[in-house]
Amino acid sequence: MFRLWMISLLMMTGTADALDPVSAPIYSMAMKQSWITMPDGVRLAADLFVPAGEGSEKRFPVLLEYLPYRKDESRRRNHSVYSYFVERGYIVARVDIRGTGNSEGKLIPYEYSDQELDDGEVVIDWLSRQPWSGGGVGMFGISWGGFNSIQLAMRNPPALKTFIALCATEDLYQDDVHYMDGIAHMDSWVMSHNLYNALPGAPEYIIDEAYFENRFDTEPTVFTYMKQQRDGPFWDRASARDKYDRIKIPGFHIGGWYDGYRDSLPRMLENVSAPVKALIGPWDHYFPHNAAPAPAIEWRHEAVRWFDHWLRDIDTGIMDEPAFAVYVRDWHPPGPTLEFAPGKWRWEQGWPIERAQQRVLFAQHNHTLAETSPESTVHKLGYKPSSGLEAGGPVMWWGSIAQDQSPTDAHSLVYDSEPLTEDLETLGFPTAIITVSSDAPRANWFVRVSDIAPDGSVTQVSGAGFNGTHRQSAREPMAIVPGEQFPLNIEMHFTSWVFPKGHRIRFAISNAQWPMMWPTPHPMTTTLAIGGTQGAQLVLPVVPPGDWPEPVFRVPVSGPVLAGFETLDSGTVSGYGEISSVERDPRNGDATGVATNSGGTRYPWGVETFEEKIEHRTSDSNPGDTSVKGSYALQVDLESRSFRLEAELQLYSDLENFHLSFSRRLKENGVLIREKHWKETIPRDFQ
Repeated sequence: MFRLWMISLLMMTGTADALDPVSAPIYSMAMKQSWITMPDGVRLAADLFVPAGEGSEKRFPVLLEYLPYRKDESRRRNHSVYSYFVERGYIVARVDIRGTGNSEGKLIPYEYSDQELDDGEVVIDWLSRQPWSGGGVGMFGISWGGFNSIQLAMRNPPALKTFIALCATEDLYQDDVHYMDGIAHMDSWVMSHNLYNALPGAPEYIIDEAYFENRFDTEPTVFTYMKQQRDGPFWDRASARDKYDRIKIPGFHIGGWYDGYRDSLPRMLENVSAPVKALIGPWDHYFPHNAAPAPAIEWRHEAVRWFDHWLRDIDTGIMDEPAFAVYVRDWHPPGPTLEFAPGKWRWEQGWPIERAQQRVLFAQHNHTLAETSPESTVHKLGYKPSSGLEAGGPVMWWGSIAQDQSPTDAHSLVYDSEPLTEDLETLGFPTAIITVSSDAPRANWFVRVSDIAPDGSVTQVSGAGFNGTHRQSAREPMAIVPGEQFPLNIEMHFTSWVFPKGHRIRFAISNAQWPMMWPTPHPMTTTLAIGGTQGAQLVLPVVPPGDWPEPVFRVPVSGPVLAGFETLDSGTVSGYGEISSVERDPRNGDATGVATNSGGTRYPWGVETFEEKIEHRTSDSNPGDTSVKGSYALQVDLESRSFRLEAELQLYSDLENFHLSFSRRLKENGVLIREKHWKETIPRDFQ
């Protein structure tokens, strides 16, 4: 511990390198392209970022990022991120997944398929056997690359020695975007992801019959996901949750409080027996060195310390430190424009936190919160399917920075504490313990905890949804018996927050969170039990005040800028997934939210631009009649030709079914040369 405190002190004074054994930046970087041949003859395209200069003839440990997100167009990002590792004596391999980017073969059928992971094992073995390789391979990646790092760690290929997963989760059903909290979700990523996968490889963009067969004509993955509405084998295939013992190698998990995949960090710390560390900061879905909101950190320094320890057998001291670095958030106002999230870093020994205490607050008759349970009564709530539209902000998940929650609270059962007499810190998973009923056979419940400032603004701290038909099992849903009471224990998503003295705690309960989650189809009234043995309770994990050790992280450094790549002025109307306009029709209760986005990049070979629009509509009078309509277009302008890929998605529901259609169009020099349509009616499976 003395060594840890000494290094922290020297880092603050700028002289840490004297005691910090982490690899120093001594190389420059070069890039070369390669092919990795699979057993069936399909070749995967790889960019190898390698050390250059004196001493570069040595063997080096290899780091792998394995993605479908088109390595050639991503080279500016990759060049900047990877340089930190390469300069310190690592080779970084960026490999396009089968059927994507410049890799050959038929497009993978869906995320994290057996084919993707089988190929990944071959890639890892190939990287370990090259003459420039030291034999040991580490994986890392953010989002998709973090997901398949965890999944390949479960397979334990011999050459894979360790991994770092950023903004990723081990639970594909409850935590991923398709059915987060067991409820259907739809956003523009479905269109953009499918359209980029249908794009031929840059810079040649070869359009031939093989391209049509392997990419353009392949069924969009959304059809597969819409047929997997309950938990089960499809989701189990690559989920580590409840199979933690399969992970035999060390893992480092990095997340952000405004990222939707943060719940996995404490679960990994608690359940994986292999060496594990975690770090969570005040970020959305970004690498922490260029993250928003600030403060950012140079996470790659910690990553090099980790990889040096496990791939080079260098004692960097990283395993002598506590297992969990946590940024504890202080209050900030609501709204997606937050640039800096106030708070401070703290070490925790691991998870769970032994000193944490459970603070139980009971919903009262008069819609207050108190520490004593009142006499029994029942509160009723009329279902408003469009609830959440004005206050949702980005609609992607229980992440990003939400708008003021007052508009959603207006259609919720709301319970407020008295102003706090002292600061109160919560860190963990708040829990709602409620007893409910519905007069309809399907109902969802949404619970949120928020901070009410003295000026009346309401900042969301955490929340979660629960599909009422999953009350016994998400694998074998059951219709709700109208009028029958049943208990729900809803664990909200992982959070940290310090409620300041003078602020109030709000506990809100509703039956909709649109457009984040698809509404249930029946008009209804639900009930909530208050008081007695079944009364509604909010359970907060409270950490007592104290003087705890703080980690000190390095300030981010800028990587080299790759020439020939330029981000164009987008003219964006709203950010990714963010509702820019809301319209309500008082005649029929229709409520519509629209999100638009646009942008572009200039590459050495040409210019690519995109446009997207997605319209979310539901009806407060007839919630079965809900729809999402979206369009996405990619325009590629080259010196000698141009082409345009367009996608249109329509998903609408009635009482019993989802009706899904998807179209792709390819135009070259303004002339339509290929068009493909898919259409299917899919029964609602307790959604």
